[in-house]
Amino acid sequence: MRNLLGYPVEFVDEEQMSGGSTARAGAYDVFINHRGLDTKHNVARLLYDRLLHLSGGRVRSFLDNKSMRPGDRLEESINAGLGQCKVGVAIFSKHYFDSDFCLHELASLVEARKVIIPIFVGVKPSELVLPQAVVDSNAHAPRDIERFRVALREVKYTVGITYDPATGDLADLVNKAASAVMERIQETESVPRRQMIASRL
Repeated sequence: MRNLLGYPVEFVDEEQMSGGSTARAGAYDVFINHRGLDTKHNVARLLYDRLLHLSGGRVRSFLDNKSMRPGDRLEESINAGLGQCKVGVAIFSKHYFDSDFCLHELASLVEARKVIIPIFVGVKPSELVLPQAVVDSNAHAPRDIERFRVALREVKYTVGITYDPATGDLADLVNKAASAVMERIQETESVPRRQMIASRL
């Protein structure tokens, strides 16, 4: 059986693929920051599945509806995923700025100096400006507004992947994003090994 992109789908439990330990039991490698209304059932979910199969279950991605169970505390689960991940994938879309969670997650990734791969779905990097409605609302403290602005400026000038839903190839987008994530994970894993070798010399 194949999914919407034509990739073979194997009905293998994620716990089995990760060698008997679930993503919750171990550290996450990737945090997928996204607006569920726009991308949960296409870009975000397909990227999650692609990374899982590309790595044979070795790469664990945090995707809220896949990584949390009923009864899990939302903020604690998200903070754990943010803290553990090596790479953050920020999927910007039309309704991204409507979500407080999206903005807080992005700011946390930037503040933790995580490697961030931006994906622009139907939006341009130049549009990464905090809406005035968010600034004027009473929902956020001035410190948080500044955090959001700093994070958006940082990601705005980070090389990412653009995708036009009207004309783009979704399979190509997912392949490019998955390849970029895998490459960055390998780079982050090679640094400690090089440091360990140097320390033994």
